[in-house]
Amino acid sequence: MQGPRPPETHELKQVVDFLDANLRQDLKWTITSEYPTALTQNNIHNMSIITEDEKIVSHAVLKTLIIKTPFAIFKVGAIGSVVTDPNYRQRGHSRKNIERCIQMAEEQQCDIVVLWTDQFDFYRKLGFELAGFDYSYVIESTKPIKNKNLRFESGNNVDPAALNRLYSQHTVHALRSNDDFKQYLKIPNSNLFTAWNQQNQIVAYAVEGKGLDLINYVHEWAGQTEALMDLFNYIYQQKQSPLTIMTPSHSENLHRNLEACTALAHQGFLGMLKLINKKQLFAKIKRAFRAEGLEQIVLEEQNGMIIFGYGTDLYTLDKETDLTQILFGPMSIANLDFMAAATKEKLTTLLPLPIWVWGWDSI
Repeated sequence: MQGPRPPETHELKQVVDFLDANLRQDLKWTITSEYPTALTQNNIHNMSIITEDEKIVSHAVLKTLIIKTPFAIFKVGAIGSVVTDPNYRQRGHSRKNIERCIQMAEEQQCDIVVLWTDQFDFYRKLGFELAGFDYSYVIESTKPIKNKNLRFESGNNVDPAALNRLYSQHTVHALRSNDDFKQYLKIPNSNLFTAWNQQNQIVAYAVEGKGLDLINYVHEWAGQTEALMDLFNYIYQQKQSPLTIMTPSHSENLHRNLEACTALAHQGFLGMLKLINKKQLFAKIKRAFRAEGLEQIVLEEQNGMIIFGYGTDLYTLDKETDLTQILFGPMSIANLDFMAAATKEKLTTLLPLPIWVWGWDSI
């Protein structure tokens, strides 16, 4: 048994064939078309495989994202395509590949790593915890289009630069190039819907579906709230089936509009997160607090424990996963009964920090 290790260049086709056979059987497309920026030659150094007699038996991949927020820029390592050949399971291969991905993320100075899974207990043993926020609203009936001057289109033949300009207006987003958008537009079952004003300018877009996943889910959108609401109604009218809109917690204006005409179907988590390079991460968070005039913020790791608080009002956390949920949610500072009221008031100025991974960036 060899690995975990990155594949050699000549092994990339074998990696793709292995993933297709284990994750995308009987489909018309290859898995690389669903994850064009992760499962690519340019990212081969971030793949981790285990082989036996030159046969790939297990795989995982890391994709790094630079996520801009109003308070800090975080480097996030997203982990995906974790799979082991059924004949080689229960031998710890997936665990070794995940640990290798975490190590690569640490070496590349990521602040946190994130993955999406329903195997919560398995990943908790590796230090991951459910954290962040994810809100889903379901549109189940048609509503009248309010702005009669908008034109709606469906189809992926749209200028990537125009989409990027809208997307970049998000307060929280991963940095992308126009070429990234060009690649994303080619993803199978990824359906783009757009709204245009009378000057033929795009004012909103929404993406439903992504390969085998997120069918009937709008997992990515951008633009003016009023135009988005009309666009969502247009999509529902086109599909004539329930449509779920995924939103981050900080999109408050959109939340209000969706709550007025739909039901909140689910309040969940961004994913499973793990803190890494904690000294670097804590320094970013403390700088963000100090930029708000809160100079006495304390966030340190000492002897495996987390010292956390403000001024002389300090607390010790022995579970790193608790800190993960405090920093990024859903744990609320206001509900920490052991903390002084004045400290809560100061910490809730920034916490929980807004963080989000848009659907096209998930792996």
